[in-house]
Amino acid sequence: MTTAIIDPASADVDTGETLGAETGAGADAGVETGSPDFDPRELRDALGQFATGVVVITTVTPEGEFVGVTANSFTSVSLDPPLVLWCPGRHLRSLPHFERAERFAINVLASEQHELSRRFATPDGDKFSGVPVRVGLGGVPVLEGALATFECRTTALHEAGDHVIHLGHVERFRHDPAKPLVFHGGRYHEAARHDAG
Repeated sequence: MTTAIIDPASADVDTGETLGAETGAGADAGVETGSPDFDPRELRDALGQFATGVVVITTVTPEGEFVGVTANSFTSVSLDPPLVLWCPGRHLRSLPHFERAERFAINVLASEQHELSRRFATPDGDKFSGVPVRVGLGGVPVLEGALATFECRTTALHEAGDHVIHLGHVERFRHDPAKPLVFHGGRYHEAARHDAG
């Protein structure tokens, strides 16, 4: 099953690969270029061929307000020390909250949680209304039912073009066996096991 997702123009999503963007049906296939003046849309479409998981990044403001955003620009960095990163775009409305946050949580979504991805990709409304959460380290909300969660302390922010690299030290984590939510080519997908045989 494949589900199209929302237009990033109205979204509060990180755009490491531009989660939420439909791949243009009329785009030329097999575009190759060595020019630094290549079309950003073509670059986005090419980057979109790298399949990723989907996460919701959460934090809490000093006033106790929960903040969350859908992202796919998440990766592990180191096991010793345990480090992870995510890369929000500068356009992100909630970016100032994350830049000031001492802690954040990575919530890796399971296949059936695509509606949560949609919810946290919208810029308006109470994203946490009716969503089961537990309060984690530093008061950061952690989504119940996530495939995996990583509660992190912010250790560094690095400027990176139109994005900011957020590096976090994992202080607590958990995971459950389940199918992940997959994002590829501007759409959600379900993961299928490949029997290499």
